[in-house]
Amino acid sequence: MEIKINTDNNVEGKQSLKTYMQDLITSDLGRFDSYVTRMEVHLSDENGNKKGPKDKKCVIECRMKGADPIAVTSQEDNIHKAVDAAIDKMKAKLTTRIGRLRTH
Repeated sequence: MEIKINTDNNVEGKQSLKTYMQDLITSDLGRFDSYVTRMEVHLSDENGNKKGPKDKKCVIECRMKGADPIAVTSQEDNIHKAVDAAIDKMKAKLTTRIGRLRTH
């Protein structure tokens, strides 16, 4: 599974964050490796330098073999919370989607 991490100019710690993301996705979503060709993660700070509630955004797009892509979005107060929430959402979606594929 290929993992691609994209950040906007307002997200700090780009390289360490990318390494963290790749490790987290590999450990949390690695069990779906045989169904997934690529994961794309988009991290952004919606308000830039200004502070605000739930202004950190994580979008995860998943390209599956032989199926339409799926995406999840999470907005939280910090990037790590947004990433964790988006990964949890993706786990649930992949579990449901793969379960449907197996029964048909």
